[in-house]
Amino acid sequence: MHKYVFRRLLMMAPVLVGVIFVIFTLLYIAPGGMGSDQPFLAQFATYVGRVFQLDLGHSFVTRRPVLTELSFALPNTARLAVISLAVAIVVGIPIGILCAIRHNSALDNIASVFGLVAFSVPNFWLGIMLIMLFSVNLGLLPVAGSSTPLHWVLPSLTIGLSLSGEFMRFTRSSMLEVIRQDYIRTAWAKGQTESLIIVKHALKNALIPLVTVIGLSFGGLMAGAILVEEIFAIHGVGGIMLTAIRTRDVPVVQGGVLIIALLFSLINLLVDILYGFIDPRIRAQYK
Repeated sequence: MHKYVFRRLLMMAPVLVGVIFVIFTLLYIAPGGMGSDQPFLAQFATYVGRVFQLDLGHSFVTRRPVLTELSFALPNTARLAVISLAVAIVVGIPIGILCAIRHNSALDNIASVFGLVAFSVPNFWLGIMLIMLFSVNLGLLPVAGSSTPLHWVLPSLTIGLSLSGEFMRFTRSSMLEVIRQDYIRTAWAKGQTESLIIVKHALKNALIPLVTVIGLSFGGLMAGAILVEEIFAIHGVGGIMLTAIRTRDVPVVQGGVLIIALLFSLINLLVDILYGFIDPRIRAQYK
């Protein structure tokens, strides 16, 4: 297993170098981008050297280190991503399992409509509707901010309900594919209980595509749920990146994209490691 993890760690290095090169090149050729008369390769080598020293430069607007700017916003984005993902998992996966078990039933049809609607509704519209209902009309929850736990309810529901539709659809399709396999029929023929068959045999083998979807969704949320952060006035990575793009704050854009790429790579690494624990065939390749 350690060989598998080591191989995945080695594969992260060229990805990060490629991301650094692409974002640096795009900002270099952009009109008014870098503002330096040094050759491209000299600038790129200098920037890479600074990155490995954890120096992402200083913001053109605030004059503060980019790493400091992002460190204040990253915890808020991470908190929003974790809570939203928890909502999506708790809502979407159990409904998907029930739909697969009760395929073509009334529950399956209703849940399928819910999943389609939840997946299709734009986040900004859902967020505004939740504000109108729970904050303006009912007065139960605060409109914006992130200072108390209640402030995180509406933005987490906004993202979590949308993701739950996607998780429900993937869980349903994956479970339907698994429960039609011969070994599941054999388990039924042996007289095993439904709960044991679903949890021990079917769900474990249906987890691999679902883990991929969850990992990619979490990576996307860490990249910044820009619209949701803007609607609920959350100081996160998405808001900082949007402001930096508007003001052409090149160091912040470069540093933000680099941090996002690093987080995405780490999340994909964790997903690959989970593959090894879920599927024994992957572990067997490295023994």
